[in-house]
Amino acid sequence: MRLHKTVPKIVIAASIVSLALATSAYAGQRSETDTQKTMAPFTVVAEKGASAESVKAAITQSGGTITSANEAAGVFQVQGPTSDFASKVTATDAIIGATSERAIGYAPQANGRSTEANKKIESEHLGAEAKKPSKPGQPAEGMDPLDDKLWGLDMIQADEARKINGGDKRVTVGVMDTGLDASHPDLARNFNAEKSRNFAPDIESIDGPCEVAGCLDPVGTDDGGHGTHVAGTIAAAANGYGLSGVAPNVSLVELKTGQDSGYFFLKPVVDALVYAGDNGLDVVNMSFYVDPWLYNCQANPADSPEQQAEQRAIVEAVNRSLEYAHNKGVTLVGALGNEHTDLGKPGTDASSPDYPADSAYERTIDNSTCLSMPAEGSHVIGVSALGPSGKKSDFSNYGTEQISVSAPGGYFRDGFGTDSFQKVDNLILSTYPRKVLEEEGLVDADGNLTEAGTKAGVIKECTADGKCGYYNWLQGTSMASPHAAGVSALVVSAHGHKDKDGGLTMKPNKVERILLDTATATACPEPRTVSYTNEGRPAEFDATCEGDKNFNGFYGYGIVNALGAVQR
Repeated sequence: MRLHKTVPKIVIAASIVSLALATSAYAGQRSETDTQKTMAPFTVVAEKGASAESVKAAITQSGGTITSANEAAGVFQVQGPTSDFASKVTATDAIIGATSERAIGYAPQANGRSTEANKKIESEHLGAEAKKPSKPGQPAEGMDPLDDKLWGLDMIQADEARKINGGDKRVTVGVMDTGLDASHPDLARNFNAEKSRNFAPDIESIDGPCEVAGCLDPVGTDDGGHGTHVAGTIAAAANGYGLSGVAPNVSLVELKTGQDSGYFFLKPVVDALVYAGDNGLDVVNMSFYVDPWLYNCQANPADSPEQQAEQRAIVEAVNRSLEYAHNKGVTLVGALGNEHTDLGKPGTDASSPDYPADSAYERTIDNSTCLSMPAEGSHVIGVSALGPSGKKSDFSNYGTEQISVSAPGGYFRDGFGTDSFQKVDNLILSTYPRKVLEEEGLVDADGNLTEAGTKAGVIKECTADGKCGYYNWLQGTSMASPHAAGVSALVVSAHGHKDKDGGLTMKPNKVERILLDTATATACPEPRTVSYTNEGRPAEFDATCEGDKNFNGFYGYGIVNALGAVQR
């Protein structure tokens, strides 16, 4: 069994700062001079073992005010002056670094989504060149009408697995993403509203106008779309309608950590992971990287001292929260990313920082001191993406250093030289919010598909009582990771034991061992260096598969297998 990169367990001093102190005793401590400065929110990460008094002193002396604290991770939300707070607080011994989550004066796109953030939700634009999907046939026994379009279920034998075990309602899967549209007929039955939480209030400068007072959207909503798509792959209900997920009987818990615009900032990610651990979630899916850095480097010479400290703080805080969740029994599954990069040989990065907009610059990435989080974090099961042919998706990251398993993630350009090339069926079909489709011009105000929606292959299905659901096609390692998360949930359902509260539980290391041991071993292609130039990609997409059939850089320990996992 491959061991994932880990860091020593970090124990935050019990005295670090209580939530009550952070939100009451610390309030109102800004000086009169500071109140005249432009203030903005910062996420501050304390050094391990830092005392409450030293953290308080460092933040207040730098002009900041603590508004909340996550004790388990040593992470603090602070209001501080935009001009010099980060540099001042980072210079103290009690603080590792600070990261800002708001730019001053940045105008959002017309639809409330920034162009830069949308690059993270990797769905290749189909346009007129895409071929229409074939019509659904009759569903197989125990399957839903659109399941014949879900080639991923067949690839991982999830359709066969459900005849033995389709999941247990007591098993909970946290969807750390842009939200979850619980009104969708395929998600409503499995949605656990009681445990769901929103950790990412809207930021008007990047997300557009808030939909509700206080800017904290209610759980069960998704203004980004990405989270609803991920949730459907994991656990859309097998209800004779629409489509079904890998584990159609488990419970879905919304952990909103992504902004509507697609950004995933540090504090919501940390808060969601700690919450997942404290509330007994069994599996968490993470189809994102923590903004604003694709790679967080310890001391890259291209970065300023404040930027270096910020990146060190992100790595430390995310690893602390991953360790915390893992030790509390959460199996952590994450997308490897869509930069067509061997994560053991990253080369250069010209996309960071991606926030604020237009602030990126080129950096040489040193693999030994730079990490993409959470994919390269503690205990994360890293997943690469495959197309329907089983070929590594051209965009998918890979490499023996970080990969664990592979899974269906879609590959629009799969099947070069055949009728399936550039066909929408090569992508992953899943649930999608009507509101987002309307904003994207794929559905009109009456809920009917527009010409653009029809070209993109959007599907509308309605129940006998008139409730309609919508389904959209996406590709990315974001789509591969939920396949693995769904199989992980089946592992707990089939082999877990009762906990003290009557639920099912299983140690994450055991879940991972079964997931890896039952994956379908797949050898590297021959020749081992795969060129995607015929598919229209530049030579930089060429990828070399290293390793043997039992473990290699394209497939890891193999393609996840739901049937093998429940039969284990």
